[in-house]
Formats: sequence, structure tokens, C-alpha cells
Amino acid sequence: MAKLKVKHATPHIDMTPMVDLFTLLLTFFMLTTSFKPTEAVIVDTPSSVSEKTAPDKNVMMIYISKDSKVYFNLDNGKDSTSHVREKVLDEMGKQYGIAFTEKEKAEFGKLGSFGIPMKDMKSWINAKDATERGKYNSGIPYDSLDNQLNKWVLYTRFHNQTVEAAVKGDGTADYTTAKKVFDILLDNKLNKFNLTTNLEKVEIKVSDYKK
Repeated sequence: MAKLKVKHATPHIDMTPMVDLFTLLLTFFMLTTSFKPTEAVIVDTPSSVSEKTAPDKNVMMIYISKDSKVYFNLDNGKDSTSHVREKVLDEMGKQYGIAFTEKEKAEFGKLGSFGIPMKDMKSWINAKDATERGKYNSGIPYDSLDNQLNKWVLYTRFHNQTVEAAVKGDGTADYTTAKKVFDILLDNKLNKFNLTTNLEKVEIKVSDYKK
């Protein structure tokens, strides 16, 4: 008796659903991704051999440029819905008699580091692009007559008590400026902070600090 040969169909996989899924995912990530704002100053940090990593969230960062100007940045902490940046800006405005609109506070919340005296803050926020904003970056005052940096640190601590502090200084920056920044952190009860380098970070404790 002759054997019946069963015809086997060639397997076929319909890739259309997978392509649709890939397109949806790509669109989602493109619409939800927020790019890191341009830094206000380029800092050439010194080298380090520390194995500890610097925090990338819930941190306020103080930058010291090679010409001894000081810049500042803060994020919204562990919960981005708390809008810490906007609250701190509002407090600074009250101190200097500047009323920021809700639109200006929302825009400030999306921006990055800055080195702006409070008198120029509105112009910086409302600038049309990063190039125009760069014209206002003359550094944050930190002398005893108008220590605006101290107020930024104070109100950041007030609205985010778990925030970590970090200092990112240029390798050629004047030590006197760094000492003033360290003093401001210590005056605000920040007895432990991070010194950011081009590889890792070194943790500084108050016991290691010499006035």
C-alpha cells in the first residue's frame, strides 16, 4: 500500500504587530524623554582614584569656575512632583522683592545650573535660548555683604531636608573661593558633602575640614 505524503506548509511569522509595537515604543520614548539642560559653566575637574560614586539625584551642586565664579544647581529631590526648584525660587524672590509668575517658576523648574545675581534672574528665565542666557551668567554673589549663595543653600535645605550637597570645582580654581563655599555649607549644617572629580567623588567630613 502506498504511503500518503503529507504536505507541510512553510512556517510564516507575521512581523506586522511587532513593527507596530516598536513604533509605539519609539514614539513614547521620544515624547517622554527629557534632555539634560546645558550647564552654565564648563568645569575641568581634578582627577581622583575614589571608588565612591557621586549622587545624580536629590542633590544640589555648587560649581566653582577657574575664574572663581560660583554657579548653582538643584533638582526636585526624590519626588519630582514636589517642585522644589520652584519653591526655592519663590523664597528667593520674596527675599529680594521679586515676584515671579507661575509661568516663570515653571520655566525655571525645567532649566539647569545658573550663576545669576537675583537682579538678573527674571531676564535669565525669560531669555529666548541658552546662548542669550549665557550672557547673564556672571556668577552668584557669595561675599559677606550679599551672600546670595548662602540663601540658595538655606532655602534648598528648607524645602528638601534630605538633599545631598556636592561641590564641583575647576582644578585651577582659587582655594580661597573653595574655602568660602565649604564655610557656607558648614554654616547650613551640611557637615558632609561630595567633592566631584572627573572620575569619581571624594566624600568630605567636617572632621577632615581645616579652617
